[in-house]
Parts: sequence; structure tokens; C-alpha cells
Amino acid sequence: MTGPRVPPGTESPWWRSGVVYQVYPRSFADSSGDGVGDLEGIRSRLDHLSWLGVDVLWLSPIYRSPMADAGYDIADHCDIDPLFGDLAAFDRLLADVHDRGMRLMLDWVPNHTSDQHPWFRDSRASRSSPRRNWYLWRDGDPRTPPNNWLAQFTGGPAWTWDERTAQWYLHLFLPEQPDLDWAEPAVREAMHEVLRFWLRRGVDGFRADVVHLIGKDPDLPDHPPELVGTNVVHTHDLPVTHELLRGIRAVLDEFPGDRAMVGEVNLRSPALIAPYYGAGDELHLAFNFVPLSGPWDAGFWRSVVEETLAALGPGGAWPTWVLSNHDNPRHRTRYGGSEARARAAAVLLLTLPGTPFLYAGEELGLEDAVVPPDRQVDPGGRDGCRAPLPWTADAGHGWPPEPWLPFPPDAAPRRAAAPREAPPPGRHLGRRRLAARRGSPALATGTWAAAPAPDGVLAYTRQAGDDRRIVAVNFTEAPVGLPLGEPATVGISSSARGEGGAWTGSLGPGEAVVLVPGGAGATG
Repeated sequence: MTGPRVPPGTESPWWRSGVVYQVYPRSFADSSGDGVGDLEGIRSRLDHLSWLGVDVLWLSPIYRSPMADAGYDIADHCDIDPLFGDLAAFDRLLADVHDRGMRLMLDWVPNHTSDQHPWFRDSRASRSSPRRNWYLWRDGDPRTPPNNWLAQFTGGPAWTWDERTAQWYLHLFLPEQPDLDWAEPAVREAMHEVLRFWLRRGVDGFRADVVHLIGKDPDLPDHPPELVGTNVVHTHDLPVTHELLRGIRAVLDEFPGDRAMVGEVNLRSPALIAPYYGAGDELHLAFNFVPLSGPWDAGFWRSVVEETLAALGPGGAWPTWVLSNHDNPRHRTRYGGSEARARAAAVLLLTLPGTPFLYAGEELGLEDAVVPPDRQVDPGGRDGCRAPLPWTADAGHGWPPEPWLPFPPDAAPRRAAAPREAPPPGRHLGRRRLAARRGSPALATGTWAAAPAPDGVLAYTRQAGDDRRIVAVNFTEAPVGLPLGEPATVGISSSARGEGGAWTGSLGPGEAVVLVPGGAGATG
């Protein structure tokens, strides 16, 4: 195994300096011909990710599952679902990832299991089951749930009545996803052992699904009046969770090699997320989801960056940035389908202080697929952003004639192979921006400071020692002047305009640039 690719001049752990690429296995690449992506398909396309410059792969769930929620309903945490392959295929993939100097993170789902998991089947068998306390069961009238909580996706009660044992069980998501009770010591130990199983196998870290939900008030009180009708997932924030996270962190710290965990703490506020880093003894990283619901606006982005750094900086916590993922519309779709905005946002993402997370296909400028009602699969209506990645120009785009979901618009010209086929100046923006980040300690781990800019433009400097970069993003649809008062070279332009040449002092409509003061040319 070769070493991880760390930017020159940095000594940060990989989860601070690296770029993470989320692979949605169903939609990445299919090796078996059944129309569903799999582990061998991912393995067959690793050269694309290595060429792109990715440091870390994060795989959405690949465990055994009835697939009520696309694998987030796990029936066996320590095995691979046959849809994706088997443990031998996983080991081959992991070895090949490591051989390319990359790392691999798995999705870990600590809050709930499938209702088909042996743990829940045992728990449901009788009130005297040894695992009865592994889940949250409550007495009550079969017509009235124990509290007023609502479930994600369904909008109905977060409770299902079990006729066999005449009690309710809690599920903050689908009825097929019963919540574990982390107050039970045996649950904690069992889930810690799941982590150890994969860490022993060589996995480098985990993305922890809705990890802020695992600590619960044993009284399970009603939502107060002001929160009635709101979703528990976005309002649940209890002190007991931090004790549980410290126990989880201790498991990762048993293993060498900077094993890390990024938490999905879906509270949509940097100030609320900051405590989940603890004193360096809880999560290594926590997702910052505010940009996923914000407009394409310079003022919005400046306030988000400043608020995030103000909330995380005092405790030394490291930010994260994400534009798209498997739960939200792709950022190009959210930004009105604009190619220029999507490309400028891509430069913005890779130049902010923190760890960037890319969603597979983001580098291709993909939009959401249009999925007709008869082909919709997801209970949360998220099929559009989960469409298969196009690899080739033919009708199947490297997939069987009809994959599990339709392709995104303009699949052939946006195929993954196209950028590698195109000569300069059509070099791949995704690759160039990753190379620029890797080649600059300032962009990878440096400080951030806002810079003066006209209305509609966000400008800032990044600096680490003698290495300095100036970034400017034009959120408007008109050219904007941006004199620097010093000579600079255009290192990266989202429009590929003037790269390697002297900065002319003017941003094009919807253009983002990375400028090297007095510096060298474009990277990549």
C-alpha cells in the first residue's frame, strides 16, 4: 500500500487535508449486468477516481438489507448484501483503494436496524426476550401512540403497534427501521463490535448516519407545542449523546492510522453542531448541511462561512463542506440548471477551509434525473439525485439497457470518460481543482480571511506560511471588476478563461477564480 496523498508542507491527518468522494454503490458502476451498481463495478472504475485526484472514498451502505430504505435498514452489519457482492469482493476493493494511495470509509448506521435484523426479531419475539431492551418498546392504547413524535418520510407517528407483544416500538424513520436503545449496555457493545469488525478489516473510517439521534431521554416526552408537527430528526439534540460519542471515539482510537468518523448531525446550525466534536474526543468531523438548502448568493455564502468558522474555530474543530449528496437534489439542479453556477460552486467547495465532500457525478456537472412515477423507488422521493453515472457515449452508457433508474439529462456528453478524452483547453475542472488544492498548503489547511469585493462577489484569501491564494466567486450574471493592487496569475478559472496568464482584473459572469499572487500558472 502506498501512503496517503498529503499536500506538500502539511502535517494534517488525512481527514483534514483530503478530499472525500461519496460513492452511491447502486448508481456508480455495474459489473454483473443486472442494472444495479456493485463492488466490482466500483473497483473497475478506480482509475477514474485516482486520475481525478480523490483521496478518500465513502461508500453508502453495502450491508445485507431488505432495502426498504436503500440499505439504511440493515439486517446484518457484518456482511455484504448479495446485490453488491460479498466480503471477498469488498476485500479486493479495499486492497485496490489502498494500493492507489486512497482511503475508504463505510456508512455506519447506529440509530436503527432493519426489522428483519436478528436482534429485532429476537426482541420482538416476546416481552421476556433477552434483547427486548435493545429497542424502545412502550405500553399504551393501541389507538394512541406513546408520544407525538413524527417519523421521517411517512409524516405519520414514529411508532408502530406490535400485535404479538401488545406494545409500541419507536422508529424515527420507516416502520421497517426500529430504533436501537443505546441506553442498553449490550447495544453499545454490539455496535462497538461492528466498528471493530470493519476496522480490523482495514477500513479507514466511517460516516455515521444520523448519529445525533442515538441518545434519547428515557421518558420519551412529547414535543413541546412550538415543535408539534416538526420532524424529530432535525430537532433532536440531547446531552447524553456526547457520552455515547466518547465511547465510540474510544473504539476508533484503539486502532492505528488515523481512523476517523464524520457524523451526520442534521441540526442545520454550526453552533448546534460544534459540541459534537467534543474536546477532540467525539466526532473527528461533522457535516455542515446549511449550504444544501441555501440560495446561490454571495451574502448567504459569506455569512455561512463566517458563522461556521466562528462556531467551530474556538474549539479547534475542523469544518466540512458539501454541495450535493444522496439525500438532496444535485447542486446544479438547485441552482436552476446553470452550468456556470455549478462550475463556480465546484471551485468554491474546494477552496473553503475544511474538508470537502464530493458526490459521485458532481465532477461531471450532472443534474437530477427525471424519474417517472412508475420507476420511483425511494420512500423519501430522492431518486433523481441517485441516478446512474454515465460512463460511455453509447445508449447504455456502460450499463445494461435499462438500469435501476433513468440516466440524468445529457448523459452521453457528460460521460465520465469524456473529460479524459478532451484535449486542452477542455481539461477537466474537477481534476484541476483537486490538483490545485493538493499543490497548495494554503488551500488544503490554511487560514481564511474575507477580502474586499463588489456586491455580488465573494472574495477571500487562504494562507499557510508563505503560500497564499486569492479566491473570488462572481454570483452575478454580469462581468465584475476585481482589481487586486498586486500582480497575480490565474491558477484556476471555472470557465477555463485565462488560466496560466496574468490576472486582468475582471471576473466573467458566474465565474470563480483561484489567483496566485505573483505566481505560477494553472495546476493540473
